[in-house]
Amino acid sequence: MVILYLYCFYFTFFCFDVILLQMRLMTEGNISKNLLRFILPMILGNIFQQLYNITDSIIVGRFVGKNALAAVGTAYPIMSIALFLIVGLCIGTSILMSEFFGGGEIEKLKREISTTLICGIIFTAVISAVFFAVSFPLLKLISTPDEIIDDCDLYLKIFFCGLIFSFLYNIYTSALRAVGDSKAPLIFLIISVVVNIILDLLFVLEMNLGVKGVALATVISQAFSAVLIIVYINIKVPQLRLKRKDIKIDNSLLKQTINYSWITATQQTALYVGKLLVQGAVNPLGVDSIAAFNAVTRVDSFALTPSDSLNVSITTFTAQNRGAGKTERIAQGFKTALKMGVLFNIIVSFIIYIFAPDFLKIFLDPKDTEAINIGIKYLRIMSIFYVGVAFCNVLQGYFRGLGDLKVTLLATSVNMFFRIITVYILAPIIGLSAVAVATVCGWTVMIALELVFYKKITP
Repeated sequence: MVILYLYCFYFTFFCFDVILLQMRLMTEGNISKNLLRFILPMILGNIFQQLYNITDSIIVGRFVGKNALAAVGTAYPIMSIALFLIVGLCIGTSILMSEFFGGGEIEKLKREISTTLICGIIFTAVISAVFFAVSFPLLKLISTPDEIIDDCDLYLKIFFCGLIFSFLYNIYTSALRAVGDSKAPLIFLIISVVVNIILDLLFVLEMNLGVKGVALATVISQAFSAVLIIVYINIKVPQLRLKRKDIKIDNSLLKQTINYSWITATQQTALYVGKLLVQGAVNPLGVDSIAAFNAVTRVDSFALTPSDSLNVSITTFTAQNRGAGKTERIAQGFKTALKMGVLFNIIVSFIIYIFAPDFLKIFLDPKDTEAINIGIKYLRIMSIFYVGVAFCNVLQGYFRGLGDLKVTLLATSVNMFFRIITVYILAPIIGLSAVAVATVCGWTVMIALELVFYKKITP
């Protein structure tokens, strides 16, 4: 393990000069090339981000058992509410960072990082304490089966103890992406995932720690990635480096940050509260459905990675060009991103539809035929409609980049409202497939609503 760490540090700080240090202004040059150069590392980064929980799911599903897989899956929506409160804060501040960088205001960019860093650490500490205290009651509220509830609670409590590392990694990742560098976060993420896999195998296979082991592995690997990215920025990126005199709260920027971040944090919370309520509709269907839902959720996450990456890319592109006052370029970027998203998702739809059984067997023991069959039905419904996600994510990124965050909050809230109503009506009738149908209904309403706003602001 020590040798692995030494290698990681060597690779990070001596090999990055050639492949990483590349801050990119998106206000000049070919739009397609700019977006592709930014999005490809983002896609890889999002894939590796998914590997944190996917690795946990594969290892517990194949080596601990179906109940452990169901426990990790049930914990995920609650974990995500806390995590994406933090991510929402980082998304909000990244819009301002991109705008300041696009306008050449480097000192203002540094003050924004400092302000968010100080307030974010306090905010994360409060969120961690609150969720640590309420994790068990929340699991009871969503009708978690008795045979998995203790493992769920243990997984969550360990995760919340390490939430501060997630914040530090995400805020510095946001800063790097705001200046057009999506490669450095990718490398740190790859290193972190490798550490996570090694620790998962050590804690689960060698030490027999079960769900506790995968939770500890996740927290330790997140701490490792946070340390790496902080050290990297302080050594290699002077535009983002904070000196002792820079570490203070700028009250004027704090107000702007709150105005942006409360909306993005609320939006992310609404999304994952909705997913938690969807989990509440799945839990009464039994352990097979819960295990299948955990598996298909992971497959969905991988499948939709290109669209998720476009979301962040078009946000950064739009915000930088907004800071530079290039309105026509913003409109061109939106259309280019939409074409990319549709193309990506058509390809992904065919792959998931055809190979659904094979993907499910990555997470589930082939002997769990009932759970696999349930998952196949879900994935084949969902994959037909993946192309709609391209519209959802590009529209969301576009409005975020313009700073019109109330539209994204409203659209997400309406999406989740229709999704929840539909799933509770259909789940007792058609089982887990109800989640797929409900998700498609939510996407449809969301796209229609955002297109109305898009037409209002587009000449």
